[in-house]
Amino acid sequence: MSDLDSEALPLPPRYRFRDLLLGDPSLPNDDRLQVEDFSLDSSLSQVQVEFYVNENTFKERLKLFFLRNQRSSLRIRLFNFSLKLLTCLLYIVRVLLDNPAQGIGCWGCLKHKYTFNASSSEINWAPILWVERKLALWVIQVIVATISFLETMLLIYLSYKGNIWEQIFRVSFVLEMMNTLPFIITVFWPPLRNLFIPVFLNCWLAKHALENMINDFHRAILRTQSAMFNQVLILFCTLLCLVFTGTCGIQHLERAGENLNLLTSFYFCIVTFSTVGYGDVTPKIWPSQLLVVIMICVALVVLPLQFEELVYLWMERQKSGGNYSRHRAQTEKHVVLCVSSLKIDLLMDFLNEFYAHPRLQDYYVVILCPTEMDVQVRRVLQIPLWSQRVIYLQGSALKDQDLMRAKMDNGEACFILSSRNEVDRTAADHQTILRAWAVKDFAPNCPLYVQILKPENKFHVKFADHVVCEEECKYAMLALNCICPATSTLITLLVHTSRGQEGQESPEQWQRMYGRCSGNEVYHIRMGDSKFFREYEGKSFTYAAFHAHKKYGVCLIGLKREENRSILLNPGPRHILAASDTCFYINITKEENSAFIFKQEEKQKQRGFSGPSPHVGPSRLPVHSIIASMGTVAMDLQNAECRPAQGSGGGGAGMLALPTENGSGSRRPSIAPVLELADSSALLPCDLLSDPSEDEGTPDDDEGLSVVEYVKGYPPNSPYIGSSPTLCHLLPVKAPFCCLRLDKGCKHNSYEDAKAYGFKNKLIIVSAETAGNGLYNFIVPLRAYYRPRRELNPIVLLLDNRPDHHFLEAICCFPMVYYMEGSVDNLDSLLRCGVIYADNLVVVDKESTMSAEEDYMADAKTIVNVQTMFRLFPSLSITTELTHPSNMRFMQFRAKDSYSLALSKLEKRERENGSNLAFMFRLPFAAGRVFSISMLDTLLYQSFVKDYMISITRLLLGLDTTPGSGYLCAMKVTEDDLWIRTYGRLFQKLCSSSAEIPIGIYRTESHVFSSEPTPPTTQSQVSVDVEDCEDTQEAKGPWGARAGPGSGSTGSRPGCGSDPAGHPLLRRKSLQWVRKLSRKGSRPSGKAPAAADWASQQRLSLCGRSERQELSELVKNRMRHLGLPTTGYEDVTNLTASDVMNRVNLGYLQDEVNDSRDTLSYVLINPPPDTRLQPSDIVYLIRSDPLAHVASSCSNKLSSCNPETRDETQL
Repeated sequence: MSDLDSEALPLPPRYRFRDLLLGDPSLPNDDRLQVEDFSLDSSLSQVQVEFYVNENTFKERLKLFFLRNQRSSLRIRLFNFSLKLLTCLLYIVRVLLDNPAQGIGCWGCLKHKYTFNASSSEINWAPILWVERKLALWVIQVIVATISFLETMLLIYLSYKGNIWEQIFRVSFVLEMMNTLPFIITVFWPPLRNLFIPVFLNCWLAKHALENMINDFHRAILRTQSAMFNQVLILFCTLLCLVFTGTCGIQHLERAGENLNLLTSFYFCIVTFSTVGYGDVTPKIWPSQLLVVIMICVALVVLPLQFEELVYLWMERQKSGGNYSRHRAQTEKHVVLCVSSLKIDLLMDFLNEFYAHPRLQDYYVVILCPTEMDVQVRRVLQIPLWSQRVIYLQGSALKDQDLMRAKMDNGEACFILSSRNEVDRTAADHQTILRAWAVKDFAPNCPLYVQILKPENKFHVKFADHVVCEEECKYAMLALNCICPATSTLITLLVHTSRGQEGQESPEQWQRMYGRCSGNEVYHIRMGDSKFFREYEGKSFTYAAFHAHKKYGVCLIGLKREENRSILLNPGPRHILAASDTCFYINITKEENSAFIFKQEEKQKQRGFSGPSPHVGPSRLPVHSIIASMGTVAMDLQNAECRPAQGSGGGGAGMLALPTENGSGSRRPSIAPVLELADSSALLPCDLLSDPSEDEGTPDDDEGLSVVEYVKGYPPNSPYIGSSPTLCHLLPVKAPFCCLRLDKGCKHNSYEDAKAYGFKNKLIIVSAETAGNGLYNFIVPLRAYYRPRRELNPIVLLLDNRPDHHFLEAICCFPMVYYMEGSVDNLDSLLRCGVIYADNLVVVDKESTMSAEEDYMADAKTIVNVQTMFRLFPSLSITTELTHPSNMRFMQFRAKDSYSLALSKLEKRERENGSNLAFMFRLPFAAGRVFSISMLDTLLYQSFVKDYMISITRLLLGLDTTPGSGYLCAMKVTEDDLWIRTYGRLFQKLCSSSAEIPIGIYRTESHVFSSEPTPPTTQSQVSVDVEDCEDTQEAKGPWGARAGPGSGSTGSRPGCGSDPAGHPLLRRKSLQWVRKLSRKGSRPSGKAPAAADWASQQRLSLCGRSERQELSELVKNRMRHLGLPTTGYEDVTNLTASDVMNRVNLGYLQDEVNDSRDTLSYVLINPPPDTRLQPSDIVYLIRSDPLAHVASSCSNKLSSCNPETRDETQL
């Protein structure tokens, strides 16, 4: 390497005055580009060519230094500003040293003393023209004036543009000449050294220099948001200059009057400019009076203009939100919320959920939105609760200046939300993607929480820390609603923060229990640090889950190994717990906020005292000894030991009595204990892929149709990038596209309606506008490998627009998936797609409805269409997605119903109490029949505190399948299962037999929805709650009243007696018995009013039946017109109470359908162990992965594999 190549070029010099004037040939100039041309021939001389950006002249060098360069110009202006302040300070020193009483005159002249005469009108101008100036002070003033004069002339020369008069008549130039030129003249004419010179006017030149200095400073640091600061500075300097000028001017002019000092003159100016005007100090001569008039006029003109500009900038700043200061960002914690348009609902959901966590109370929320603040948002942010925490900035996340204003690089997190109210959701996703990229580029260390609408756009923001795809979660949740009722309500309650205090003041038993259980959330803790699970180290997961629920009432649902980042839901009995595992559990509150209180019987047990069982008292259901107060839960450790039944017929230990129909009193074995370690001989079979039991069936089941064998595998075609692979039931050969059309035959089959296919199971119909990629996630959970083949329901996609080939290619591998073009508001389309053979209809929100002029009217068409379908098909279970959660109240709207009015008042009361779940008591939501995706926005917000919530939710919904992780399913409690009695015993039964973890109950119970106001005396008899229908210690009479001691058994428990009629739960064969009990319990004493009410109800029933018959005839006529058979259509009049109970048609049109009028449904998350089971309860289960230990099981226990597979849980 040559010496020339190895030599490093010197750094460019700073702009120094010496270098600019003299030049430095040894260093390259910043304003020229040097190009050295080296020839290949070394004999030739080297030629250096210089290209100059600016002219290389002396004037250009000076102009560069004094004007063009920001840094050097800033130094020059700072020096000029200091000079002006120095001159003002020297003037004050001169005034303080000057005493007119000692004599007045020119330099070297005889001094004359002057005394003011108030009675004379003549003015002596000598004290005004001449002052006393010390020699040293004069020398300093002359030097400063000379420097200022030379600088001014140099700047005039450099800024000259051809018009000399423009430069001369500038106000700054005139003031400069007035204050500098006389001092220079006194050098050559000594008698004028005591001449008065108005040096105090330099304050205006200092103000001008300060403005230029601030502008150069902002240019140098590239700061653009400085208008407000500049205007405040200008206003302050103007006021200061006015006061200083008036003070010095009046003090000097009054030398010919009362000879005021500076302090008195300053006091007079302040009193005058503030319009107070005490009158104790006044100017005595007319020159000073004229100066006061001039100063007041100037103030009246200049100050309003300055204030107007300041107010305008303040209003603009209020619209844009100003800045979040760097000092606050470094000393406080804040998060940034980026949205396209901020609506009041979105804002309140975010704030309520974000600040629901105690450790986030000191955080600040900075909102970055490109639109102007809405009126409602502005009103909310003015509330003191939010005004001190929330900062609104108008700006774009794509601009670095706005991100700098929000101090994004210092933020704890950034939430980027999509605008779901846009008609074009793809465009909304594109905006979200650009915002995420911009934030990641500006602040790479800031955690990102991104919300995406379309699943195909998810991979663009894969770098984000947490991503929630709306359509993925929505369709998966709606799919699970068809096989696990009210899954949407279950997930919504889990991802909302609540204290479990909702509905506790309600007189309704179901509202109190439903509200208390809604406070359960998912928490995590390290097992070695947990009091809940520490004692179960080295034991199986199932053992720990059962005993933790039995002892503490917490539900252990999953864990995560220290060396593995994947979360496993119910890994099964083979999984042995370790101290380093992270446990995930459901509870009212986290363990750190819990206090442990041992019950009295536990203390007695520890002392060796054996007394009567604590379960003897009545009414055990409403509480689980969990007391929530001040954010802390006190948990009573109850004695939940399993005891044998103490019945009159006797019984051995470990045995439970099950009443039989013949009353023989035969016994059934009690529930087996949960083993600490898994017993390999009792484990489930391993040959799950072959699934031979699914092929078992009688020849009559096929009805002559060809049996299509299904295979299990991964779907070959995914419609978008980023979908999690799921093992599913697939067709051996892809179905042709023509065979996917339900209502049209093809060369492969001639079926043109759903009845011709001869489906064994009921249909699931999905009504959507387009076949988006998110619809793929509706099909996958319903075709997952763990769903038994004989329970697969045909899926019909009712689409407004024809699907494209890309989507058909993705779904053609799934069995029994069809599509049809049509709309949900067209009766012919519904009939053609087989709505009369459907068990579930899912109505998905349409994007085209987002263009409504009024936001909340976007759901109007959907609500009316759903209500019409319920009138036409009352036996159909319909799940509706709404845009706005507040519109769910219209799904059961009854104008004159007192119960609906009471629910509305309850919702308002809960909202006033600060509840985040005020809508939870609406019957459609409680029953899982209505859902809004905006309810899941809290999932993204909760991830800031619980980073595992998105993963757990995706596992529950089946969107992700982790090897070894379980899945969500449901089982129904029948009357044959009521011998288990309580939820805690059911927990033990499931853990010991099938290693399944129950997490909640979907309960349907009878209720009387009265259309008239209920008297206060009968308020407790309106609903047939659990206490009136469950097994209690006291025997009941035939009318529901408690019998005396001589009316039945003495001391024996009814649930364990030999007489089946003595068990109230088994006596409820249908809803009719419940209705009779309700009517007899609430019947008034007078017979005449009761007869009149009965007649009125009969009359209304006849009118209603007539209307329903007309609707039935309408449907049948349309079916005949379309050539469809009417034999499958169920008339409303033929529905029985058991049909309604099984179909769980709750919360809709209850005034139109008598049979479903007396039922309601709700979800109980992690109910207490002593909760009584009821008929038709549906239990949510987390079932372990059947393929988790296939390889080990098949190699060790191949010979003992049972051909029976676990398709459903049998108790």
